[in-house]
Amino acid sequence: MRQPNKEGILEEWATEGGDRKDVFFYQADDEHYIPRAILVDLEPRVINNILTSPYANLYNPENIFVSQDGGGAGNNWAQGYAAGERLYEEVMEMVDREAEGSDSLEGFMLMHSIAGGTGSGFGSFMLERLNDKFPKKLIQTYSVFPNAQEGDVVVQPYNAMLTLKRLTNHADSVVVLDNGALARISADRLHVQTPTFDQTNQLAKPIRRTTVLDVMRRLLQPKNRMVSTVPSKTACYISILNIIQGDVDPTDVHQSLLRIRERQLANFIPWGPASIQVALTRKSPYVPTNHRVSGLMLANHTSIASLFKRMIDQFDRLKKRNAFMEQYKKEKMFENGLEEFDDARATAEELLKEYKACESPDYINYGSTDTEQAS
Repeated sequence: MRQPNKEGILEEWATEGGDRKDVFFYQADDEHYIPRAILVDLEPRVINNILTSPYANLYNPENIFVSQDGGGAGNNWAQGYAAGERLYEEVMEMVDREAEGSDSLEGFMLMHSIAGGTGSGFGSFMLERLNDKFPKKLIQTYSVFPNAQEGDVVVQPYNAMLTLKRLTNHADSVVVLDNGALARISADRLHVQTPTFDQTNQLAKPIRRTTVLDVMRRLLQPKNRMVSTVPSKTACYISILNIIQGDVDPTDVHQSLLRIRERQLANFIPWGPASIQVALTRKSPYVPTNHRVSGLMLANHTSIASLFKRMIDQFDRLKKRNAFMEQYKKEKMFENGLEEFDDARATAEELLKEYKACESPDYINYGSTDTEQAS
């Protein structure tokens, strides 16, 4: 089976799939499909790599934006945010054009990193504006969090904290991709200490096995999570969605769920339904695989609080010394004070507390005491 055409031209063998190409692509002519994507960067290196790759003709050139000065955001959240204010009209014109070209717009997906300057600062600005302009549309982000052990950006604790506030306040769903976890999985599964981007992307794909139970069991194993968290006895799932792909009998799914419950392989919150939601889908005609069944799990788990704790600790160590603050003070948002840093930290602290409170049976009363005292 051949791979799909890298220029977006529909292959003959792919015309009978009955899939919904129009969700993420629009049809330019009888055979050419263009992604509903906007590529934005404040420095040209990454986008130039795309434009000189086999995928150069895939994207709509009107939906590619690179800042004219090409200097990037200097790994500084404030510079990225200020660039968003300056370039808002140009980028939002692309967003509006794509939104108006959609038959039934449901929402937006934002893919970015939160450690540097553009993905964190510019991404934060766009997240706020999208939420303001399209308040009834869903916003889901795929956010790459920095490696806990090492990082190329010395101020990444600042950038990540400022971005986390916006993710908390303006996104409906945040899919956390942790570089540290991907590096660990690379070492365990691929026996590679310094994985390439291609190898890392291979990890962020469904687990493939022969039976539904085997797939669902492996999806629950902590070593397969894309986030590095600290395990605890009280940590539990808030919700789980398993997307099972392939030749699957619904009876097998039901039996697998019963086995998982009998073996208590998934520990759920004590105040809500202890159930795994399952969505069945056909095997993709575009991706060759030798496995009958594959699966992808999207889960909300309280152990993510340990990631927020780690971010707060890293932030506090840097902030305690007032290190590298001068570059932030140069931008308009911080010229009159650094209260935004304290506000972002408070948002992260509250997020951590609420996730920990989720582990308690009386979580449904969370916050009510404060409300009663205030009244």
